Amino acid sequence: MANGRNTFSSTFDTLGFKEYLQALDESAKAALRPAVQAFTQVIYDRVKINVRAIGHVTGNLERAIYQAYSPENSREGERAEYHISWNYKKAPHGQLLEYGWTQRYQAIINKNGDWVTLIRPEKVGTPKPRRQASLAEKDAYYVLRKGGPKQHAATAFMRSAASSQPAAMAAAQQVFFSYMRKGGPSA
Repeated sequence: MANGRNTFSSTFDTLGFKEYLQALDESAKAALRPAVQAFTQVIYDRVKINVRAIGHVTGNLERAIYQAYSPENSREGERAEYHISWNYKKAPHGQLLEYGWTQRYQAIINKNGDWVTLIRPEKVGTPKPRRQASLAEKDAYYVLRKGGPKQHAATAFMRSAASSQPAAMAAAQQVFFSYMRKGGPSA
């Protein structure tokens, strides 16, 4: 007590604190991409499990699933972006499974494992209708399905992987805090 008044004084050297904060900042920057990749890995693994659960004829869809770092949408230490999808050239049917489809025409699976829509015998050798052709043009070219169109329900292997976000966040946090401990006060 000074001069009979209740006072409290203290001094704080901010130099050590600033160094500590800088070390934390560098650790956080170093942790960003590995933490986002850990998050991505959990979602990617869930997508692969979902695809396996569908069953397969050729396995093309499972082999087409990928995760990729996006350097053009990322900034080192500030933002990290990964993409999870499937290669549409390897598995063009992925969209049909993900969103469902209506099968209007008869189709078979050929010896190569490819789906082939049957063509009316009188149309064999003629150019097939454009993608934007009317249904009447397509109906005149392809063999209509007996019993009418069949609706195939979606099997959302990508969208349903979002249910793994809590586990993905836990994985990201574990990696992030592991980096922070390494770069924090004990570094």
